[in-house]
Amino acid sequence: MALWIWTLNILSWFCITISRSEELKFFQSATELNHLTVDNDTGIIYLGVVNALYQLTENLDVKTYVETGPRKDNKKCTPPIDENQCKEAVLTDNYNKLLLLNKADKTVVVCGSLFKGICAIRDLENIQNVKHYVDSSGEKSFVASNDENVSTVGLITSLNNDRVLFVGKGNGPNDNGIIISTRQLYDRDGKDIFEMYTDSAAVKSAYHSSSTQQFVAVFEDKNYVYFIFNQQEKQPINNRTLIARLCKDDAHYYSYFEMDLGCKDDDGAYDHCHSAYVTTPGEELAESMAQQRKTTDTISDDKVLLALFSKVNKDNGSLKSAMCVFSLRHINEKMEKNRNDCYTKKNTSSFYKLFSAENPCASHGLNASKNFPCGSEHLPYLLGSKNGVIEKPVLQKEGMNLTAVTVAVENGHTVAFLGTSDGKILKVFLSSTATEYSSLTIELNKPIKNDLVLDQTQENLYVMTTDKVHRLPVQDCHKYSDCEKCAQARDPYCGWCVREGRCTKKADCGTADKENHWLWSPSGTCMTIISADPLNMSRRAPAKENVELTVSPLPTLTESDNVLCTFGETVHHAQLKEGVIICDPPDIIPPTPKGQDHVSVPLQLTFEKNNIFFASHTYPFYDCEEAMNLFENQPCYSCASNRWNCQWDWRRHICEESSSVQDVIKQNMEEECPQFLNPNPPIIPMEYRTTVYFEGRHLAYYQGKKFVVANSQFEFEAPVDESDEGKFSFMSKEFSYSANETLRLNLSVRTDKVKIDSKLMVTLYNCSYGRSDCSLCLAAHQDYKCVWCEEEGKPSKCVYEKLCHAPPTDTCPHPEITRIEPKTGPLSGGILLTIMGSNLGIKSEDVKNITVADKECLFKEEFYSVSTRIVCQVGPMGETEQGQIEVNINGKLGKSPSEVLFTYQEPRPFQIRPESGPQAGGTTLTITGTNLATGSKKDVRVSVGSQPCNVTEFGDEIVCITGPNSKVEAVQVTMDYGGTTIPVPQKFLYSENPTVTKFLPVNSFSSGGRNITVTGTGFELIQSFSLVVYAERPEAGKTNLKRFDGKHVTRLNETTVVFSSLPILEDPENYNITTIILMDHYHLVVKNESHSFAYVADPTFENFTDGIKKQVNKLINAKGSNLNKAMTIDEAQAFVGDEPCNIKTLTETDLYCEPPEVQPQPKKRQKRDTINNLPEFIVKFGLREWILGRVEYDTRVSDIPLNLILPLVLIPMIVIIIVSIICYRRKSQQAEREYEKIKSQLEGLEESVRDRCKKEFTDLMIEMEDQTNDINEAGIPVLDYKTYTDRVFFLPSKDGEKDVMITGKLDIPEARRQTVEQALNQFSNLLNSKSFLINFIHTLENQREFSARAKVYFASLLTVALHGKLEYYTDIMRTLFLELMEQYVVAKNPKLMLRRSETVVERMLSNWMSICLYQYLKDNAGEPLYKLFKAIKHQVEKGPVDAVLKKAKYTLNDTGLLGDDVEYTQLTVNVYVQDGGTDSIPVKVLNCDTISQVKEKIIDQVYRNLPCSQWPKAESVVLEWRPGSTAQILSDLDLTSQRDGRWKRINTLMHYNVRDGATLILSKMGVSQQPEDNQQDVPGERHALLEDENKVWHLVRPVDEIDEGKSKRGSVKEKERTKAITEIYLTRLLSVKGTLQQFVDNFFHSVLNSNHVVPPAVKYFFDFLDEQAEKHDIKDEDTIHIWKTNSLPLRFWVNILKNPHFIFDVHVHEVVDASLSVIAQTFMDACTRTEHKLSRDSPSNKLLYAKEISNYKKMVEDYYKGIRQMVPVSDQDMNTHLAEISRAHTDSLNTLVALHQLYQYTNKYYDAIINALEEDPAAQKMQLAFRLQQIAAALENKVTDL
Repeated sequence: MALWIWTLNILSWFCITISRSEELKFFQSATELNHLTVDNDTGIIYLGVVNALYQLTENLDVKTYVETGPRKDNKKCTPPIDENQCKEAVLTDNYNKLLLLNKADKTVVVCGSLFKGICAIRDLENIQNVKHYVDSSGEKSFVASNDENVSTVGLITSLNNDRVLFVGKGNGPNDNGIIISTRQLYDRDGKDIFEMYTDSAAVKSAYHSSSTQQFVAVFEDKNYVYFIFNQQEKQPINNRTLIARLCKDDAHYYSYFEMDLGCKDDDGAYDHCHSAYVTTPGEELAESMAQQRKTTDTISDDKVLLALFSKVNKDNGSLKSAMCVFSLRHINEKMEKNRNDCYTKKNTSSFYKLFSAENPCASHGLNASKNFPCGSEHLPYLLGSKNGVIEKPVLQKEGMNLTAVTVAVENGHTVAFLGTSDGKILKVFLSSTATEYSSLTIELNKPIKNDLVLDQTQENLYVMTTDKVHRLPVQDCHKYSDCEKCAQARDPYCGWCVREGRCTKKADCGTADKENHWLWSPSGTCMTIISADPLNMSRRAPAKENVELTVSPLPTLTESDNVLCTFGETVHHAQLKEGVIICDPPDIIPPTPKGQDHVSVPLQLTFEKNNIFFASHTYPFYDCEEAMNLFENQPCYSCASNRWNCQWDWRRHICEESSSVQDVIKQNMEEECPQFLNPNPPIIPMEYRTTVYFEGRHLAYYQGKKFVVANSQFEFEAPVDESDEGKFSFMSKEFSYSANETLRLNLSVRTDKVKIDSKLMVTLYNCSYGRSDCSLCLAAHQDYKCVWCEEEGKPSKCVYEKLCHAPPTDTCPHPEITRIEPKTGPLSGGILLTIMGSNLGIKSEDVKNITVADKECLFKEEFYSVSTRIVCQVGPMGETEQGQIEVNINGKLGKSPSEVLFTYQEPRPFQIRPESGPQAGGTTLTITGTNLATGSKKDVRVSVGSQPCNVTEFGDEIVCITGPNSKVEAVQVTMDYGGTTIPVPQKFLYSENPTVTKFLPVNSFSSGGRNITVTGTGFELIQSFSLVVYAERPEAGKTNLKRFDGKHVTRLNETTVVFSSLPILEDPENYNITTIILMDHYHLVVKNESHSFAYVADPTFENFTDGIKKQVNKLINAKGSNLNKAMTIDEAQAFVGDEPCNIKTLTETDLYCEPPEVQPQPKKRQKRDTINNLPEFIVKFGLREWILGRVEYDTRVSDIPLNLILPLVLIPMIVIIIVSIICYRRKSQQAEREYEKIKSQLEGLEESVRDRCKKEFTDLMIEMEDQTNDINEAGIPVLDYKTYTDRVFFLPSKDGEKDVMITGKLDIPEARRQTVEQALNQFSNLLNSKSFLINFIHTLENQREFSARAKVYFASLLTVALHGKLEYYTDIMRTLFLELMEQYVVAKNPKLMLRRSETVVERMLSNWMSICLYQYLKDNAGEPLYKLFKAIKHQVEKGPVDAVLKKAKYTLNDTGLLGDDVEYTQLTVNVYVQDGGTDSIPVKVLNCDTISQVKEKIIDQVYRNLPCSQWPKAESVVLEWRPGSTAQILSDLDLTSQRDGRWKRINTLMHYNVRDGATLILSKMGVSQQPEDNQQDVPGERHALLEDENKVWHLVRPVDEIDEGKSKRGSVKEKERTKAITEIYLTRLLSVKGTLQQFVDNFFHSVLNSNHVVPPAVKYFFDFLDEQAEKHDIKDEDTIHIWKTNSLPLRFWVNILKNPHFIFDVHVHEVVDASLSVIAQTFMDACTRTEHKLSRDSPSNKLLYAKEISNYKKMVEDYYKGIRQMVPVSDQDMNTHLAEISRAHTDSLNTLVALHQLYQYTNKYYDAIINALEEDPAAQKMQLAFRLQQIAAALENKVTDL
């Protein structure tokens, strides 16, 4: 084992690899990581993992390794583990629970989960050296939790110059209950290392605590230690996060105070904390916190607590997490305020004492909290408050948990590093707000562990995932190549170092101390040229002056910095002048790009030294000549409206740079340009010449000039006519254009070949385009002036009105219908019908009416299209119908032709396939039926439950794709046609989504092709499978995601699919890879709880030397690396030429295969090439092939072929062996036959017995499964506390159920009631005087007539009377016990103590145990006891039970065994209960059962979910059998009963001939059910049976009551026969015992297992007995064993075991009681140390459990031993527990009745009591006798009143 782990870890060292573009190292462990810590002095890393510890260098190289597990252990066993004592011990993993550096002592404290969480101290420099480890110190050394799921936190600190360890841990199921403790790390004053600092330096969980804790963090600040933990409270269910504070030097935990640590947003509180970290904040964050709290105090000493929380939305299950920031000073102030409020009794409702229900607060003076800052014994302690601190989240995340946090401070800036549950590290800058500036994936979907630690230099972060430690630099400033990227990163570590031209930390920038030489990244600032003077220049006339550049922020510069200015292609030295940088203009300016009016020339400032970039700018050089061409046909407007400094010279018709010349159009004076505009009409028809009028402005420059209008597209040119001044016109030509209805026409105007600005744009239109009928034509816009022209001899068409030479038509022809969609519809209508044709109206108002098959169709105006389309909603039709469509367009009717018909039909779906699919949806659902193709695809809607099903195919079958559903259920499929819902008869079952349980193999080479078998559930639901692989490579916070798709997925069966891995990237280790099988819509990730499907890099093969492998007849060896990393010998393939080579061995570096015997042909033969005609050697792994070279066979022939050698040697050897075997077999065959014969007989006998036991046990298990279901449904019928105590205390009394303490009735006249009650209350006060009560008890016990029964009853009365003060009752019991013990010790017979209940105190102990163990019975032992009772009852009732003799076929008690083999059959009758509903209830009965027995079984079944006390009695119900139309009442005895002389046999179902499946009616007895002639009086059944009980029999006639007519000789024979038969049937006891054994064992385990919950009362009293034994120097272990046995198992458990009705609401039959008595006797035998020697004459009951007794005895011994090793229960803890019981139950008890009954004893022995009180000095002092006389005076008439 050790060698195996060492090998794994050696391998893990080589996992330090490069996983990203830069070196990001990681260390991989063979097992799960638990804890990591760093020694900041040396940089050494200490790593705690499952079963090992590591010391790593800061570079993650292994320095030292030590194995810590697995070891043989069991959580329930106490170390040291002895396999003889702890037989359950198995090899158990050791989880590292604590890993703490104690640098003062140069040691490491290491605690694991093994051996109850004990710890070791190891050498800091070499963890292999153990300095302290002791596993035999018992419970005092149990430090950590031994449960891997329960967290433990620890802190090593100094206390009074000593080193101590503060520990916080949850209380696991096998832990010692200590939650918080202080442990010493030194030997002194008789205390060991790891022992508690003081006995009271701990917080212990109370017995049956209603809360569990999960610790998150522990830290110290000044004189305080703080714990943060989550607490889950059960009553009511509530999750809280708490912060607890403790003074370091408080040895008694008086200072312990806890309160809520709340993180809350608008949606509610985050209720679970995952991680916390405390640090001194950076100045920026500290100032922000001070401003928020509006404090002016110094902030230098405040610390900040960062805590990560989560919450789950109960409605939708969504996860949300948050980070909250708390001020530690604020937390302390709140705690002090809370303490002060509690000590001064202000607002006390929120306070509580740990594990106590009482409110602890009281008034202790105004300054108690200040005077006692660490609490005091007289002040309430272990305090808690629900009034804590609450902060709002500064950062929130959805869909993930924040799992880890650490903080660094850089240059006064606070940076938090957060780990997430999906494997990422978030970097967050904390100031007045929290800003997440980076996210980096470490391992996708691998949660980051809680220990997130910075290294010694604070430069790197150690991040733990499941099995890897990664070293991550805290900053990547160097990755940002320019200032913009550096600023965009917003990384508080980074800034732009101006002089060096790189992104760096401030410390790494040489000139960072100079102003603006290091620009901090989060400020978002870079050096920018914000302005230039002049702003621009003309490229054609550049200015001679320089360009002055203003830079912001400008760093401090001097001339020596030598700044260069690169302007275009020109480089000059820049000048520095008063905050500006001056550059010379460029020598060469590049040309202006086409279509632009300027050219931008780059300008760059650099430092001459190293050519470091400084700042850049683009400087514009404008070009006025190009500026005039920006707007078509508008040169002046283009020039004058330009942003550059240009002007328009109209004379020369050029755009030039601005000058002082006047008579030009200057910049921004574009409105003064000469121009033509406003054409009229703006639209003109095609094919017709039209006169267009327009205006001209500012044309004074062109007086007398002639203008021409032109358009190049139509080669159109026309002269311009001027009518008035500024009014112009031209005549268009007949434009012809048919591609569109309209066309925009831009017109230019020129004169003398010079263009004048023209804004003339007209629209050409064509009436004919798209207007094929009259309605479309008349619907055209009125400005178009289109008409429908009908000229003789020409086809009718739509034209411009002036092109029509006939009178235009005002009205259109009748409408025509050409087709409709759809052609069918449902009878209910509701679908939309589209009618297509011509002349269907000009506007929607023209449509007057529509009918479909003579049914009106509702017109839908919104879908109307002029003339061509009408849409209407079809109306309902009563029956299937077919008809034409008719439309009314302004009174003109149009009817569809006879072939265009609409059919009303009724769609009827019949079934669906498939009938089930996954919750995720995506199932292709096919619906079949008739007329499903009704309407169209858009008219049908399919719903599966509440989810729409997307219809993909519409026809005779409807196909749709199901949507997702939130739960597993069968849902209705419905179809909707036009609003009418039609249900599909079949339901669709949404089943659980597919899951993966395992997959093999677990990885693949990156080239793919490996067949992976996935086993899981739900695959049968899926119709289509495909494969997708995502490869994610995180780079600088951004995700680079690649996707690979494939289809190679095959379903083998409903639990197995096989897919072929896809070829992906060559370097899969640098990616986080997720493989998903797409199953319909469901994405099934190929992973299970422990790992995901992985890809590894392809193997590498070495080519053959010189390309040829020679002499390969036997084996071919191929070498390489990583050959078997993702390949097995069965999957790999190798070929020699075109024939396979049989692979024999595959290792990491070698592949061996056996080639074909004869040299194969190569795959590709080469002519005349000897070498290339040799066969190739090919290796194929999945999809990839490697050709390693060619192979050459050895052609030499050996002298003797192998095929001759083998037969010559082997055949003689085989002959010799066969002859030897034949000789041997002949001699042994006969003996063997005899042996086989006997063996066969024995096996047959054994098999029959085994089958019978197995069948019996299986039947019982099945029945008990039903019983368990009933228990789960109705609960275990545990009695309430009052009924329980009444039955335990008073049911065995002489009055039984009528005892006055049970009835609670006191017959007191109303006139006397108040007086009597006052007197009894005074008597109660008197009983609370210890002197009085001790005297009272002693006096009574000294009275001779005060019998043992009276003592028992008196003790029970006293228990009830003092129940309100159980602490006082316990004190009295202890006092009396000490006296009793003294008597026995003096008499030298201590073993006899507690043997009986002969004294009041012994009964008081019984009652005390009963009280203290009630809750334990209810919560723990009750269930196995109840199941044992039910199992016995079921087993007994399964066979015949004689109702008269009370004997059963199946029992454990030999005296109760039915001695005859009674023939019987099991029947199942169907029972109807009157007024109980219409359903029958099947009940199993036996045909030999009496009618009363049948009634009881029926009642048992019918009312099984009600407590037994609410069941009707068998005598109060009537059973009626209805074999046909008649009815017969069934009775035990009636006129039909069989008689034999004076014997009468009780009626059974067999007597009435009731058969299997019969119907019986159970009804309550009514007045009408009077006896008839042929029936016994039903209410008198039982009476008649009792009256004649010595003359009735059931199954077996009593042996001693043989009829007188029989001879004496016959009597003797009968007796002998009966005795013999009884002996035979004793074997039945074994069968029943074997069947019930598991239930008996379960009960014994539940009450005799100290590793389970042990009631505090048991521990407390057993410690008391041990203490007294030590005090009286009793060293005999037998005596102590007897005391413990007599006080608990025999005094309490045997009583409960024999009387289940004391704790459960059940009825115990005599036959069940007989079996319980046997088990009780076994329990008693197990508790005694005396060895019982068994013989043939021993009672059957003793023999029955003889084998198990020794195991049970061992169980008792271990139980006592385990209790002795438990943490002691202090008096305080016990009193708290007792007070809880008193408070919870006292009010329900008959306390007043108990006091009255007790007073009866006072009255009876009045004189003796008075005398005793008067003789006792203490009683005299308190005047107890006088007080009793006063009470007696008040109650003197009590007896007569009663």
